[in-house]
Amino acid sequence: MPSQLLYRDDFYLAATEAVVTAIHDDGGIEFDRTCFYATSGGQPGDTGFVERADGSRIILGQARHGATKDIVLHVPLEGEAQPVVGEKVTLQIDWPRRFNLMRMHTACHLLSVICPYPVTGAAVGEEDARIDFDVTDPMDKDEVTARLMELVTADHPVYVQWITDEELAANPGIVKSKNVRPPVGLGRVSLVCIGENSSIDSQPCGGTHVARTSEVGAIHIAKIEKKGKENRRFRIRFGEPATDA
Repeated sequence: MPSQLLYRDDFYLAATEAVVTAIHDDGGIEFDRTCFYATSGGQPGDTGFVERADGSRIILGQARHGATKDIVLHVPLEGEAQPVVGEKVTLQIDWPRRFNLMRMHTACHLLSVICPYPVTGAAVGEEDARIDFDVTDPMDKDEVTARLMELVTADHPVYVQWITDEELAANPGIVKSKNVRPPVGLGRVSLVCIGENSSIDSQPCGGTHVARTSEVGAIHIAKIEKKGKENRRFRIRFGEPATDA
């Protein structure tokens, strides 16, 4: 039974009451609703815990999708207890971890504004991320960092607009990634917009993001690597760039 994916409408929702609807042979738990983001599009799934009525907790590893994108499986760590179907619980994500992923994912969108080239790969982490671009031109990491921080400190709004699957299919050019397609089949696709009236950027993305660019905080390009004839890998990290002694 599909879950109600609450994170799609509220990236800041850290907890929700839910009912167990299914338990799979591999231990994956389905709920009628969830605030957990499942691993997809280069962003890791949320971790956290299930709190039962007696106050005990079931610690969860990374959430993942089931057979379809509207099914989220919550996977207890080895040795954890199992709830029962029909049980009412509270789901709680590891908020500091999720917030860091939101910050870093938003930073990746900002980098794609500065580097307007096709994205050939990406992986978002809690402290760093990598994005691969189909580009041959050399780029200076300090210059890219400076431009990134200009966008961050400008405190642009970040928000979601919705289009239908059909509208996305009719406008394939709005997708920047060459290899990762936005999630379809749910009836609507989220456009992550940056700036008033999408003045900075707008692209389909099913991940989670902060509400304003200033929440990204200090960020820098740690390295730009050549990965093939027409591929450059940018490594983004939180914090100020290291300075030579």
